[in-house]
Amino acid sequence: MNKSRTNTEKFTSSKHEKKQTTKGCPFCSNPGAAVSTVTVKHLVKQNIQIISEINNFRICMNPKCDIVYYCRIPEISFVKNQIRVPIWYKLDADPKYACYCSQVTEQQVMDAVRNHGAKTVNDINRITGAMEVSNCIQNNPLGICCHKIIQSCIDKANQNNI
Repeated sequence: MNKSRTNTEKFTSSKHEKKQTTKGCPFCSNPGAAVSTVTVKHLVKQNIQIISEINNFRICMNPKCDIVYYCRIPEISFVKNQIRVPIWYKLDADPKYACYCSQVTEQQVMDAVRNHGAKTVNDINRITGAMEVSNCIQNNPLGICCHKIIQSCIDKANQNNI
């Protein structure tokens, strides 16, 4: 795969199927996390039929890597500008959502901790409205509940208060 990517690059695909030898990102080689095809199909901007046919997508967890979703067989990947939402852990994400379903940002969570005394995820939910609307498999780039993301924002706010 060509490592020099442009913002207008389309996805790449290989019709040759071979035994998968790595789960790492095709660009940075970092291990990825499994993600649902439903999530990928919902968040990729283009309506690409092949997405529905693939069931082994992964998400690159490297904050510096432009690749978001990829599959090794067939060889296919989607970069940040091909995704409908900013990916909160990528370096240039703006805004950095903690809860994608309710569009609550990391900053709103941290403000709730610092300025409104929030200590728990339930406090954050009450103060910010996080997790009120729940369709995580389609809205969160990981396809899972944002509870852990919100908790990490609480922890980050508490560390910065020390």
